[in-house]
Parts: sequence; C-alpha cells; structure tokens
Amino acid sequence: MNLVENTFQEFVDAVHTAGDATAFERVAGRVAQKLGFQRFAYLRLTGDTPLLISSYPKSWTSRYFDLGYQQLDPVVLRARVERDLFSWGGASRAPAGNREQRQFFDEATTFGLRSGITVPIRGGFGRIAAFTLATNDPEINLDRFVGEWRDIVHQVGLYFHVHVASRLDVPFVTRQHAGNELTQRERQCLAWTAQGKTVADIAVLVAISPRTVVFHLENARRKLGAASIAQCVAVALRRGLLT
Repeated sequence: MNLVENTFQEFVDAVHTAGDATAFERVAGRVAQKLGFQRFAYLRLTGDTPLLISSYPKSWTSRYFDLGYQQLDPVVLRARVERDLFSWGGASRAPAGNREQRQFFDEATTFGLRSGITVPIRGGFGRIAAFTLATNDPEINLDRFVGEWRDIVHQVGLYFHVHVASRLDVPFVTRQHAGNELTQRERQCLAWTAQGKTVADIAVLVAISPRTVVFHLENARRKLGAASIAQCVAVALRRGLLT
C-alpha cells in the first residue's frame, strides 16, 4: 500500500469516529496536509442556510458570507454544473471569469488560497456541496496531481460528505418519514451505490463484508418502500436523504 492509499485509509478510519464539526475539521485538515495542501473547505448550499466546515482563515470565511460571495465564487458556480473533480487557479492559468470574479480570486489569494482541487457533490432538489483542497504554493502541479490521485481525492470528498450528512444534521428527513428513517450505514451504502460503486467496492470502502452491504441496502429498500435498489437510490435522492 503506497503513501496516498495509507493516507486515505487513515482518513476513513478517522472520519468514522468524528461526531461534531470540530472533529470533522481536524480529520479533513489532516488529510489535506498529508496530500500536500494547506487548507480544505466543505461547503454545502441548501437554500438560504449554507453549511461550511473548513480550515480557511476565519477572516476570509466571515467576509465570504457577509458579502454573499457564494453567489459569485467561480468554483461554486462550476461545482453547480459539473459532476467530475476539477482544478482551479494557479500561476500558469489564465484568470477565470469576469472582472468581478477575477477580483474575487485576487482577494482569495491574499488569504492564502491561490489554487486548488474541488469535488462537486450533487443532491436532490438542486442541493449541491463541494469539497475543496486549497494551497498557496505557486509551484504545485495540479494537473499532475489530478491525473495521479483523482480517484482518492474524489472518494475523500464523497466520504466526508456522507459522514457529515449522517452525523451532524440527521439530514433532511422530514417528520412524516420518521418511521422510515435510514441508519447511518444504510445511507453510506446507498450513497456509494448512487456513485456507481458495486457491493464489493462498498464493502472495501465501508470496511464491512459484502453480505453486510447487501443487508443494509435491502433494509433501506424495505424502509423506503422501493421495488429495487435502483429505485431505492432514486427515492433517497429525491427525499434528500443522501445530501
């Protein structure tokens, strides 16, 4: 097992034990640094109440929301329409966006956020989230990084999202569905299924046996009254259970 795989496994083990925003911040901050980035940010936009867990400077995040930068941020705008991991910023790239957006990037750079990699995460009803690794290092080769470690970074972002959703806000489950509430493990298995993972893949990612994965998926299917696992995933996404 190489260094990056070891880093991912340590992250998986740690995120399983995180129970509050501070613990999640520690876990993601540690994996960001081990992957060679100074900062990370997880931003979820659901209506008028964004959720941010990050190691960005507090002075920047306060200014960001005070000025409504989430409506302007080119990274967030791109995350709304793209499904695959992407990189942004850096000295070798042409400035992105209009004049206002270029000024936004210039300002972010003064807070140590020069470039980065973002994992877009799509949910039902227009909900989006984004997991970002950011750096102030002008020499970092983002294209090489994305090419070599794309899958690992993508999995880190998705795994972080699923655990935050299941631990911090018992997510978007309305009272009328309380009797059918999914367990954390059922949500994890469904979320990975929604990303195209097989039962064998999920067993490795969640560190349980394939038979147990099937058990959780079938329990979720029964609770949501679905005829198949595919329909179960669709119902869970529509109700916002996986975001």
